[in-house]
Amino acid sequence: MDIKLFLDPVASECVASDASSSSFQESIFINHTKMYELDGVDIVLLGVLDVRSEGATESSLVEFRKALYGLAKNTGTNRILDLGNLRNGPSPADTRLRLMEVCEHLLSRNILPIIIGGSHDMDIGQYRAYEAADKLVTLLNVDGYFDLDERSDVKGHIAQIIKHDPNYLFNYIHLGFQSYLVDSSQLGVLEELYFEVVRLGDIKGKVAEYEPYIRDADLMSFDLSAIQSIYCPGTFEPNVFGLTGEEAAQICWYAGHNDKLTSLGIYGYNAATDHADAKTAQVVAAMVWYFIEGYYHRKGDKNFMSNDYTTYEVAFENRPETVRFYKSKMSEKWWLEVPDENSDSIFLRNRMIPCSYTDYETAMKGELPARWLKAMSAN
Repeated sequence: MDIKLFLDPVASECVASDASSSSFQESIFINHTKMYELDGVDIVLLGVLDVRSEGATESSLVEFRKALYGLAKNTGTNRILDLGNLRNGPSPADTRLRLMEVCEHLLSRNILPIIIGGSHDMDIGQYRAYEAADKLVTLLNVDGYFDLDERSDVKGHIAQIIKHDPNYLFNYIHLGFQSYLVDSSQLGVLEELYFEVVRLGDIKGKVAEYEPYIRDADLMSFDLSAIQSIYCPGTFEPNVFGLTGEEAAQICWYAGHNDKLTSLGIYGYNAATDHADAKTAQVVAAMVWYFIEGYYHRKGDKNFMSNDYTTYEVAFENRPETVRFYKSKMSEKWWLEVPDENSDSIFLRNRMIPCSYTDYETAMKGELPARWLKAMSAN
């Protein structure tokens, strides 16, 4: 597949002629005057300009790229290519299809796409890129809204993903919803499906406690309206309440560390409403920077039978169950094992549930961790 047919190069005004040798710009490849090959590339930056689902014409990513390129080079050796921007299709649905095809091609080559811009319904294309892999995936969505209204693309994109046929959604995790913005009946629907749903008030100031949710995702979709408008005024639905810029960057840093995660989409950037100092562009640039920093610090936590893990088994009084925990000696992250009644189940790969040290402490107090109970009820 020749993905160049779908792309426009990075605008000249994004690339500084006097950039420092230690800058992010000088440590990556840029489709500016030359389209580089994908061989040896780990991560691709891909801009999406289609915001027609929001009733707008086209967004711009110039200020974002200026902000990102001006940051310091990440630690380690960057093998990153900025592909430029995806050309809009005749309709938003066509753009989503183009995004699916480009991401599918990148994933088939073990290249992680970071998608920036576009309305939040563009994550349908990001999700559908996994169809060709023929495996179940877990989607992590960070948003103040549920977006389950099927009467609208941008307000119903999550409903479209959940109901998509073929269905290869193993789990859906929603972080940061705001109770006064959502229909309580929709919350009930998500909980009845045993999806993980976390309120903004629960995660505020405690992002580290919810790192296991982030670690369980295969792909992440992030709506910038989930961030407080004081940090991100350049969105289509600015909200006074939400995550701080630092919390958004922390979520991206944890996502970068996640060995399972193979794509990131940051949606809803509206340069037209950003402040003159490009405040939103700076926040998005920091989110991308921290994700990449996390990516190049991945520990390869996968083989739980190796000597790289310490195993803890907790027994309970008057209960037949025991819960086995695994702690990585490299990353110090925790998992718990959930028994699978059907050893041939396609869900076998998710028997290891990311957890925290708090879950282990709960078990040591004689209580079954909530994550274990929920995983068992969903079996």
